[in-house]
Amino acid sequence: MNLAIFDLDNTLLAGDSDYLWGQFLVEKALVDPVLYEQENQRFYDEYKAGTLDIFEFLEFSLAPLSQHSLATLTELHEEFMQNKIDSIWLPKAQELLDKHRKKHDFLLIITATNHFVTAPIAKKLGVDDIIATMPELIDNRYTGKVAGTPCFQEGKVDRLDQWLQENDYSLKESYFYSDSYNDLPLLLNVTYPVAVDPDKRLKKHAEENGWPILSLRD
Repeated sequence: MNLAIFDLDNTLLAGDSDYLWGQFLVEKALVDPVLYEQENQRFYDEYKAGTLDIFEFLEFSLAPLSQHSLATLTELHEEFMQNKIDSIWLPKAQELLDKHRKKHDFLLIITATNHFVTAPIAKKLGVDDIIATMPELIDNRYTGKVAGTPCFQEGKVDRLDQWLQENDYSLKESYFYSDSYNDLPLLLNVTYPVAVDPDKRLKKHAEENGWPILSLRD
């Protein structure tokens, strides 16, 4: 089985689940609405610009998880899926996943967004596995800290290498679909890199290197 690897936010989804989770928390009055929305936007802008300090962002984004039980968080996530995620599904993304399923490829999402937010989304998309930034969990409660290497930029390569060793796969004949220049380190490691509705820097790089450019939104 060959690997078909997919970024999640703004690739398989028509939006950013991490940013939308922050918006959801604001709307539910679970965080300071003014400060949190302001910082959530700042971090999102820095991500798009390629200047994000991932550890600063994770300290911000994982803190609310530590304030609730797993049962409460599960209920909140179900509401989040209905209010924020159901409206950004992309039919063409599902078609792309189905195309690789028919080829008997192994479908793997790799995302910088934390596992709590993204695992239910990956399950609904029906992929085989997901690699995501892991929030630290101790005694069935999130601590607000990150566990291990954040799945971001070169960290995606590191986390994927670890996954390959544990799951006995290789990158031979592998695909990776992404919208973001932040994912260039991993795009350079696969056999078939594909830019999906790319940001300006990734589009430029794809054009200069003859990479396919695909839209799942048109």
